[in-house]
Amino acid sequence: MKFSEILNLFKQGKGTARSHMKNLIEMAAVDGNFDPVEFELLKTIAKRNGISENQLKEIKANPNDVVFEVPADKREKFHQLYDLVHMMSVDNAIHDEESKLCNLYAIKFGYNRDRIKELIEAVRHNILNKQNHDETMKRVEWMIN
Repeated sequence: MKFSEILNLFKQGKGTARSHMKNLIEMAAVDGNFDPVEFELLKTIAKRNGISENQLKEIKANPNDVVFEVPADKREKFHQLYDLVHMMSVDNAIHDEESKLCNLYAIKFGYNRDRIKELIEAVRHNILNKQNHDETMKRVEWMIN
């Protein structure tokens, strides 16, 4: 990869972070209602991932410009699943479309199909109990290995 390409990725936020923001936007919008609480969570996650609010608006306006990427790192993959589950449940109303989309992402991330429903519910439970990404990952590690 050329230095200019690396610099461009840095300016835009790394590819997996941009993909993650696109996934979160899809999760927030899939029920037909992008709530303010969902947008606030999106901005928080974007900031944590080095994505500016302007970049977030660009991703939202041009989702087809962002390629879906599965993180290679096990920890990053789990963090993204955690964020998707959080986005799905932050408005306290989980719609069928959100649940289906969350399951689809878990499958794309390579999690065991037989445990996905249980894994998502365990992550959701940990979020409700104010457990962060790493604490939750430790609690559900037996499901993701």
